[in-house]
Amino acid sequence: MNPITAALNRPVTVLVLVLGTVFAGALAYTRMKVDIFPALDLPVIYVCQPYGGMDPQQMEGLIANYYEYHFLYINGIHHVESKNVQGMSIMKLYFHPGTDMAQAMGETVGYVNRSRAFMPPGTVNPFIMRFDTGSVPVGYLVLSSESRTIGDIQDKALFKVRPMFAAIEGVSAPPPFGGSQRTVVVRADPDRLQAYKVSADDVVKKLTEGNTIAPSGQIRDATRMPLVPSNAMVVQPAELGTIEVKPGVFLRDVVRRNPVTGAPLIDDASDVPTGYALVNGKRAVYILVTKRASASTLDVVAKVRANLPKMQAELPDDIRVSFEFDQSPYVTNSMKGVAFEGLLAAGLVGLMVLVFLRDWRSVIVVVLNIPFALVAALVALWLTGESINLMTLGGLALAVGILVDESTVVVENVHVQMERTPSVALAVWRGVTETAVPRLLAMLCILAVFIPSFLLEGAARGLFRPLALAIGFSMIASYVLSSTFVPVLCVLLLKNTHQRTAAAAAPGAYGRAVGRLAAVRWVLVPAYLALTGATVALVGPLLGTEIFPQVDAGSFQLRLRAPTGTRIEETEAITQEALRYIGDEVRAAGGEVEISLGYVGVVASSYPINAVYLWMGGPHESAVRVALKPGPVRIDELKARLREKLPAHLQKWTAARWQQPPFALPADVADRRAKELRLSFEPADIVNEVMSFGSPTPVEVQVSGSNVAANRAHAEKVRAELAKVPALKDLQFSQPLDYPTVEVQVDREKLAAAGGTAADVARAVTPFTSSSRFTVPNYWRDPASGVGYQVQVEVPFVLVNSAKDLELVPVAASGDGAVLVRDVGVVKEGVMPGEIDRYNMRRVVTLTANIQGGDLGDVSGEVAKAIAAAGDPPKGVSVDVRGQVTPFNELFRGLAFGLAVAVAVIALMLTAYFQSVRLALVAVAPVPAVLAGVAVALFATGSTLNLQSFMGAIMAVGVATANAILLVTFAERARVDGTAAREAGIEAARTRVRPILMTSCAMIAGMVPMALGLGEGGDQTAPLGRAVIGGLAAATLTTLVVLPAVFAVVMGRGTARSASLSPFNPASRHFVPDAATSPETSHAS
Repeated sequence: MNPITAALNRPVTVLVLVLGTVFAGALAYTRMKVDIFPALDLPVIYVCQPYGGMDPQQMEGLIANYYEYHFLYINGIHHVESKNVQGMSIMKLYFHPGTDMAQAMGETVGYVNRSRAFMPPGTVNPFIMRFDTGSVPVGYLVLSSESRTIGDIQDKALFKVRPMFAAIEGVSAPPPFGGSQRTVVVRADPDRLQAYKVSADDVVKKLTEGNTIAPSGQIRDATRMPLVPSNAMVVQPAELGTIEVKPGVFLRDVVRRNPVTGAPLIDDASDVPTGYALVNGKRAVYILVTKRASASTLDVVAKVRANLPKMQAELPDDIRVSFEFDQSPYVTNSMKGVAFEGLLAAGLVGLMVLVFLRDWRSVIVVVLNIPFALVAALVALWLTGESINLMTLGGLALAVGILVDESTVVVENVHVQMERTPSVALAVWRGVTETAVPRLLAMLCILAVFIPSFLLEGAARGLFRPLALAIGFSMIASYVLSSTFVPVLCVLLLKNTHQRTAAAAAPGAYGRAVGRLAAVRWVLVPAYLALTGATVALVGPLLGTEIFPQVDAGSFQLRLRAPTGTRIEETEAITQEALRYIGDEVRAAGGEVEISLGYVGVVASSYPINAVYLWMGGPHESAVRVALKPGPVRIDELKARLREKLPAHLQKWTAARWQQPPFALPADVADRRAKELRLSFEPADIVNEVMSFGSPTPVEVQVSGSNVAANRAHAEKVRAELAKVPALKDLQFSQPLDYPTVEVQVDREKLAAAGGTAADVARAVTPFTSSSRFTVPNYWRDPASGVGYQVQVEVPFVLVNSAKDLELVPVAASGDGAVLVRDVGVVKEGVMPGEIDRYNMRRVVTLTANIQGGDLGDVSGEVAKAIAAAGDPPKGVSVDVRGQVTPFNELFRGLAFGLAVAVAVIALMLTAYFQSVRLALVAVAPVPAVLAGVAVALFATGSTLNLQSFMGAIMAVGVATANAILLVTFAERARVDGTAAREAGIEAARTRVRPILMTSCAMIAGMVPMALGLGEGGDQTAPLGRAVIGGLAAATLTTLVVLPAVFAVVMGRGTARSASLSPFNPASRHFVPDAATSPETSHAS
């Protein structure tokens, strides 16, 4: 049954169905997950393997190498990347798009288990996790105190807050950042060890024997079976001092003394610190708020905030817990922005309809169609498993401008029909029926332009597929409503009171103008093609290109690299000075820092999963996230000033500090070391983190090969050439390649003579440079909390600060005294790579850089030239550009191919509808104008060509084609009826000028709020709106001015005969007049 007739026959049914859709929309809104980004389903798996105490070379050769070798067996694997620092190896497994990630995860676990069979004893199981947008933190739970130690806060965060935090539905709770594990520390004294002729290894062995875990059995008396516990494991840490190390010498005799009380230093303290968390420059502890993939960001944030009072109640009064860097406002503000833009767009659309039709009732009909279509689209998104996120909200906001097209065409044609009949109902039926097929074809053309969204791969496909679905569902809903709900409203609301006005007379003047232009069509059409082609050719290359528009989110992240190997305490001091300087710069610009949160040093091997969220290359690195209060400060301008001033300030400040006691370095040495300090900026907010495609900087150049020295030598040449590119900033090696070492080289012959082994030396040195926890685990149970902790032996670091101190480490006792390290070997200073990175088992040296004053497209070309200028790499060495450059090139190739496919699909669809290739070519004639209009609009507004503006361009192509279809349909109908092609084109333009102007102006008006970027995230979606406005404005002008001439040129010699092959069709060239009836008629009779 004809849906239009059915709707008019059963109007109550239509109204009930619309009302039901509203109820379904309300249900969908309450049930849909609300998130910042859609699930991108990134084909990435992380494997984090700790091994405390191993240096980067050991982590590479003894850990990562075995994993990488086995991971290459996994089905669908694309490549494996690994990073190795002291005590930690992290591997990223990238898979080909379309890989079954559940199967890949299962295979990864299997090969992890197989790999561990080849690894050193004591290798614990790694952490294995998928990575998606949900892995990016949506906030930070911060714990701070003015009176407690960081170790105490860390322990409270780990065993009091984290269990409550992890119990919140939808939350994934990694361990805290900021402190080391609570530990009982036996602080051995080197002088006392020598005096008593005891080595640190002797202390460790006796500690293991004197504090051990013994099973608690049972005895059986007459009626009971009581347990038999013992104090083989001490109850209080102080009891460890009573363990005998050698006859007459106890543990308390060989440890340091408290300088005040003189008591042995056997402390309930923390493991050796490897890093510190800083909140507003002060040490604190924080837990990342990450959510599970199925959870809603808004729900998770709301539940975390609701549980803050409970967490605070579990903590001592002097520890404060707070929730910082909340990322949920991106969604809430975007939802408000969509509502605001929708209302503003609806108002502007209504104003346009009122201007053209002079009928407020028609305005109501057109505007009411918009919210109902959006609600229907929301229901469809819910049924297809999509969430409410920035992309679906952006799609719905964009759809507001398009939705007016369907209802506006219907209402305008209804008004035309009301001029011909006094019956409103008949005019409605005729007006809706006459436009049904052209509207369907126009809708299909608009839907066709979103084919590129489904041809993309990876994160880009995950981002823009929901946007395309939102628009597609809105368009389909609008078409259905325009064919059912709008006719009902028109009959109920419209009045037939038409009078001829100036607006109605305007087409006559317009028709005469078009006639004069059509007379010079052989000049006009080539001039049009030349003008649009020249515009694209001249303006197009001037447009910047990037993956996604840059967003000023009011925050930034600074990565500071102090001189390689700098102590974490010194890196902390430099970072605090950097924060003070940043605060001064912000205040000088009229702004204010809201909060800063950072981390100094490396992630402790006790918490390897934290390395996924924050990778640090050594104690000399810090990463600081700074958020500004809303104000006049622009982040790009602030970063430019900091790049110019901050490095020099910190170098000068550091050099001056190191020349003072207790460092007292010579001025030239302090200056030379301080000049090694480097800065780099990284994505800080969740939007930019996701849009960076996992890369900390836009440009990464990797030089790979088996020989690190050869890699570095060629990388230095590449670095010199890259430094000549003005737009590249923060250019530096991402790895510390010259990490200082103090190497102990044993003489095995001397060791044998002394009755020792290399293992004796290693065990003796370990407590002086680390602790015994990694060689001989020992435990203590806190009777107050029931939590078990480790006991470790270590020598305070203040007593071991030079190679000479290591030479005096006692290895074993002899008749003449202790055997020292210097007696069985030598200790010398050197360097080694502080971080070893690999790509598919090839060692890589990576250069990273940011972009300032340029765009990714132009810079990628300059980078390629710089690499070529550096010369051919040595044999076995290769140079690859990664970072965002590779996905950028892949994305734009996919979009260009998708656009070509979309145009081809539209042309084929039009050919099938019109049964003519010529008419299809006429209908796509405005496409060059669209491209020219998009280029001019982007150039005039300073916007780049990116994914958003590209989507706007292809949308403008679809809408422009839809408008052209209306004119071509009417022109061809007149031509077939016997009108000459030139006059048919002019008449079609004259009769369709009002609906085309109405729909185009209404859509442009609907895009204005988006183009102005008024809502949250407006900087991201503004290029899309600008592209649509520019392309559609140019296409509308072309459709009304040039398209009639194009029709006359292309169809001027065309025949009126149909392409039909049927002998029963009078329009067919194969028509047989003697055939009285068609087969269908005969069958019917």
